[in-house]
Amino acid sequence: MKLIIDTDSKTLSVMEGDQTYSYDLYSRKSFEEISRQWVKVGWNEKYQYTFSWMGRPIIQLPEDMIRTQEVIYKLKPDVVIETGVAHGGSLIYYSSLLRAMGKGRVIGIDIEIRPHNRKAIESHEMFDRITLLEGSSTDPNIVNQVKSMVKPEETVLVLLDSNHSYQHVIDELNAYASIVSKDSYIVATDGIMFDLEYVPRGGKNWSVDNPMKAAQDFVAQNPNFTIEQPSWPFNESELGENITHWPGAWIKRVK
Repeated sequence: MKLIIDTDSKTLSVMEGDQTYSYDLYSRKSFEEISRQWVKVGWNEKYQYTFSWMGRPIIQLPEDMIRTQEVIYKLKPDVVIETGVAHGGSLIYYSSLLRAMGKGRVIGIDIEIRPHNRKAIESHEMFDRITLLEGSSTDPNIVNQVKSMVKPEETVLVLLDSNHSYQHVIDELNAYASIVSKDSYIVATDGIMFDLEYVPRGGKNWSVDNPMKAAQDFVAQNPNFTIEQPSWPFNESELGENITHWPGAWIKRVK
């Protein structure tokens, strides 16, 4: 595919095989086409590795952070569960949002929480709402421990951000979906992998070995869930699609 941006004629040309499509450069369609390429190049350049939240690195695209904030404020969950801790920035982020709302707690799970990261998280002023569990997120002992920490009436949001292989995400979805509350979500993050197989930092078979494919197959087998991008609470534009590393990620429990 080729993209040609012509600022003189104010057009975007998209060439795919023998087909050429031309759009007004200052249009929704052009924005979406350019954004898709921007996300791919930004991912390859590790743009998501340039942000922090309250002093801790947070390896997320800022738009995904803001969209998650919108969901958390609407849901006001009692429990936010995240698999994959890394530097702990996202746990601190969720804890700070919950503190601002005056309710809720965070459970973070990782197969390895490095000592320097644990120390930084546990000494952070937002740690009071955070519980850390070290072990594989799909280990039955860890899964059962998490389930024992959640009360049946609580509103639960789950974000899967650990190993992003298809099989691991499917296993996580099957392990944690039962504790997701109605009208809340289990989020299979980083499905952008489907579009990154041929970028320099991409991986072999990512076009099929990715969280978005896992989400699609999970929903096909579980009628209580559907893939549904949360609506934007504010929108004065003609846009309607997230600029995201998490396409097809928001799996909503509908019954």
